[in-house]
Amino acid sequence: MVAMPATRPTAHWSPTDIGDLTGRTALITGGNSGIGLETARVLVGHGARVILAGRDQAKLDRAVGTLSGGRMDTLAVDLGSLASIAAATDRLAATETIDVLINNAGVMNVPERRTTADGFELTFGTNHLGHFALTAGLLPALRRAEAARVVTVSAMAARWGVGRLDDLMSEQRYGGMRAYAKSKRANVVFTRELARRLSGTNIAAVVVHPGSAVTNLQRQRQGVLDRAAVALARVLLMGSPEGAAWPSLWASTSADIVSGGFYGPAGRDQTAGAPIPAKLPRGADDPAEGLRLWQESERLTGVRFAI
Repeated sequence: MVAMPATRPTAHWSPTDIGDLTGRTALITGGNSGIGLETARVLVGHGARVILAGRDQAKLDRAVGTLSGGRMDTLAVDLGSLASIAAATDRLAATETIDVLINNAGVMNVPERRTTADGFELTFGTNHLGHFALTAGLLPALRRAEAARVVTVSAMAARWGVGRLDDLMSEQRYGGMRAYAKSKRANVVFTRELARRLSGTNIAAVVVHPGSAVTNLQRQRQGVLDRAAVALARVLLMGSPEGAAWPSLWASTSADIVSGGFYGPAGRDQTAGAPIPAKLPRGADDPAEGLRLWQESERLTGVRFAI
């Protein structure tokens, strides 16, 4: 497989090491704010064409207005709606060439159980099933690239003791952060299984976690005390969206990735810093769990990967 422009070893990496990306196209879900927007900003700055994908066209347009230079397009798509995903991917799959798909969008810590347009628990339905369907629909566009990759953004929460991926719709027990952790574990398990299935093709699949960063996901749930605590944590421990975008940027551009790899920041407790290989959640590399999640995702969504 032909690699993207080479970079220095990950322990010393920064976005200044990214090579010329002219002629390459990246699609970023959740690209209108936070980590997604910062990822777009850097990729555009290195010559890539970027497609910002999100639910709200007005927010996408405003995000484009904050980016200078380069080629940018938008894609209105609701990851909580299989119909919206199908409509969006059908358009792109017919004509586009996508070099990098960054599955970045997500919802976090929804206080009460809610469902998507298709009846899936909102967090799992958006963070995993939506990206599962989107990735499947964009395979033709990824296949047109010389060397494509799928980068899925998980989180440190993937290691929060969820264990096996049972009760995917949280019907037996619901908690906002529990549902989030389950969805982030699914991101890792999905990527490992996708990499196995794409072995020998032109498409690599990797998963990253951004460490800790203050983004719109945290802001969605902050009261006065929450804001004060997060402000202190940001000074002491958390990174910024700029730094938190580094793993996604490295995974999108480095010649050093390994398909199926899991990468995160090198700093204390992997909260910030240059990207390095991250420890997988316990059991997440079990092929049996990967197969089980894959088959259940196909059953729930009705989507099949043409691999």
